[in-house]
Amino acid sequence: MLKTPELAMPKSQTVITVCNGRHEVWTDYEEAKAYFLEMMMSTDGEERDRAECVYIQLLHGLDECSDEDE
Repeated sequence: MLKTPELAMPKSQTVITVCNGRHEVWTDYEEAKAYFLEMMMSTDGEERDRAECVYIQLLHGLDECSDEDE
């Protein structure tokens, strides 16, 4: 049996983010989360809201995260 449930782990370590029109491909999921957490804490206003939107999606384990309304 696995020590960590499979559903709790991201499907891959690669994640795509789109924030403020900037498209990035991350090879390390944890690095992407740390970047957007720091951005959330160091900005305010609309930029903070955009970073928070992407960060929340990262917390939920999505492979593609965006601040755009779909």
